[in-house]
Amino acid sequence: MLTENLAKLFERDILKLKAEMSLYTDEALLCRTLPGTSNPAGNLCLHLLGNLQHYIGAVLGASHYKRNRPEEFSSRNVPLANMLQQLDHVAVLIPKTIRSLSTEILETEYPEKVFDYPMTTQYFMIHLLAHLDYHLGQINYHRRLVENS
Repeated sequence: MLTENLAKLFERDILKLKAEMSLYTDEALLCRTLPGTSNPAGNLCLHLLGNLQHYIGAVLGASHYKRNRPEEFSSRNVPLANMLQQLDHVAVLIPKTIRSLSTEILETEYPEKVFDYPMTTQYFMIHLLAHLDYHLGQINYHRRLVENS
């Protein structure tokens, strides 16, 4: 039951991220950093793609994805079409991987040390969903500001 709910929520919010990114009218705006912020929308999207593909796709789904976290924040001018294509891939990969997790796996410790404390896989999946939604909100706010400036 929990895996199905998590899978549906991740799929919903990854598709919301794709829709939000598609609303940018000028790809150059994806790289614009606003005063008081560190990361433009393009980098936040790349970060979410790397985060989800690593922590869920590779660690739990054995997808063999190799993450380059510094590049998620330093890359500029990544074509929007590339990000949208990756989001389509992730929108299938992540729910499929989550649905494959047994209750036993969810209740065991997440297999990679991420924080300074142990956590169950279930706990970390909820954290990752909150992380996705946090950055989705930042991207929405960024788009509305840069589109109206």
